Amino acid sequence: MRQTLSLLELNQILADVIDAGMPREYWVEAEISELREVRGHCYIDLIEKSEDSNTPVARASAKCWANTWSTVSPLFEKVTGQTLHPGMKLLMLVSANFHPAFGFSWIISDIDPTYTLGDMARKRQAIIEQLKKEGVFDLQKELELPLFCQHIAVISSANAAGYGDFVNQLESNDYGFQFHTQLFPATMQGEGVEQSIITALNKIYDVMSDNHSDFDCVVIIRGGGATSDLSGFDTLALAENVAQFPLPIITGIGHERDESILDMVSHIRVKTPTAAAALLIDNLKRVWDFLQESKNELAVIAKQRMEEEQVRLLRVSQKIPSLFSLVRERQEHMLDLLKQAVLSAAQRSVSDNLHKIDIMTGNLQPQTNRKLMEEKHKLQMLEQRALALDPELLLKRGYSITTHNGKTVRDILQLKPGDKIETRVEKGVIHSIVDNTLDASN
Repeated sequence: MRQTLSLLELNQILADVIDAGMPREYWVEAEISELREVRGHCYIDLIEKSEDSNTPVARASAKCWANTWSTVSPLFEKVTGQTLHPGMKLLMLVSANFHPAFGFSWIISDIDPTYTLGDMARKRQAIIEQLKKEGVFDLQKELELPLFCQHIAVISSANAAGYGDFVNQLESNDYGFQFHTQLFPATMQGEGVEQSIITALNKIYDVMSDNHSDFDCVVIIRGGGATSDLSGFDTLALAENVAQFPLPIITGIGHERDESILDMVSHIRVKTPTAAAALLIDNLKRVWDFLQESKNELAVIAKQRMEEEQVRLLRVSQKIPSLFSLVRERQEHMLDLLKQAVLSAAQRSVSDNLHKIDIMTGNLQPQTNRKLMEEKHKLQMLEQRALALDPELLLKRGYSITTHNGKTVRDILQLKPGDKIETRVEKGVIHSIVDNTLDASN
């Protein structure tokens, strides 16, 4: 006959073997895969990953009973500043336990927070070194907060008390400064912090590009959440996005004990949202004070300059009479010199012109004599012609001259019967009346 065991019997044997073979507790390094609390007890899924491929090489379940968890968890948070969460590495004191009804699990009796703190520090340092290697760690520090920093893009949870405190403090500032804020909602605690803030930064950049909104800076604030839940601000992707953002980023995520990597790469880090508001108000107050001081200095300088100019004008006005007298003497002397120069020039000109006239006169006399002789000869020739044409000479030669109404008759057609005509001869005048006219051609 074959001997058989029930499942309960088999599991009980296994439980006895484990109790006998593993009676003591062990310190174990493992990473949290999942974690949940049920009625005060904590149930954790543990995992170990390959360093080469980051793939799981071992898995196990662990439990921390309520009486232990109530002591271990607060101490861990106090030392590390963070709550236990997936992705965190732990050093745990465990003992093996196999329950016939519920199977195998490791029972946690203690957790060493200093191990986790060291692991967190190593991760943070690795991220910092990577940022410095990329040359982006100090990029935000190279930016300058605008003098008139009044248009603020805010990344926060819309319902967070810290956001309300931030806005109220800006609006109720003692100086009456006007600030304009625009909220870009984001998750500020838990596992979604990294991607949520990166998405909000991308939205701010898109608004600036599409609408040409002129934001002066970005404020990332957190308030009202658990102060220990800050692991989401210590990631490489978030740090890279913040470090390379083109506007100055101010962080006020509400923790004092330690700096997050987000704080390290930001332009300015403050402790709380209200401190961020106070920083912006103080920045504008410094600008206002500077402008007021500059205004006062300009007024003083202008007044001093006016007084100096008045003194200078008074001195100049006192010198004007003596200066005028001196100028007048100089001008009179200059006029005398000009007068003498004009007279000398006029005398020289007259002398030169008289000499020219003498020369021209000497040259003109022979030309005049020649001209007179030529004209005299022409007159003699004309006189001879005139004598040859003298009517008296013609009459003496037997010619006569007939006129009608004082005009010489050259053509019989000028006359008609009954016209009175005069005929001049050498000795006397004959008066006649035309009886008839005959054409010489007929």
